[in-house]
Amino acid sequence: MKARLENLLGLDYGTRRAGVAFGDTERRIAMPIETYVRRTPERDAEHFRAIVAEYAIDRLVVGLPVQANGGEGASAKRARDWGNWLASVTGLPVVFHDERYSSVEAEEILRGADVKHSKRRNQRDRIAAREILQSYLDASISSLNDAPNSIDRPLYD
Repeated sequence: MKARLENLLGLDYGTRRAGVAFGDTERRIAMPIETYVRRTPERDAEHFRAIVAEYAIDRLVVGLPVQANGGEGASAKRARDWGNWLASVTGLPVVFHDERYSSVEAEEILRGADVKHSKRRNQRDRIAAREILQSYLDASISSLNDAPNSIDRPLYD
């Protein structure tokens, strides 16, 4: 049974900035969209509702900063709170996905592309969002009913 196509928004939560990426369950390729500088809850909600509409998003994938031992600390709680808030303002389901090392991987990608240090900060978050979403999509390849690195739910209900 083939699952229906879903458009996904990958998000790398930060207290000041959020990386944003787009992907879908058919092509399974994540693409960075932007690094959004957070403002007020009202402006943030407006911004993310606009992205959801523009890309016809079906589901949110929020990176969850799990500790090396698999536990969740204060950063994970903040990411969960933000993801749940974002789900409430967009009306979309949210999945939390292990984001360990996504920022490190993003930094390595940018260094490998010879992006100057001064320009990496703005790009790092969107590349990290892409890494989170790509990892989530890759996990779905092994099984449509089980995304092993997902913290909460499988890719397809």
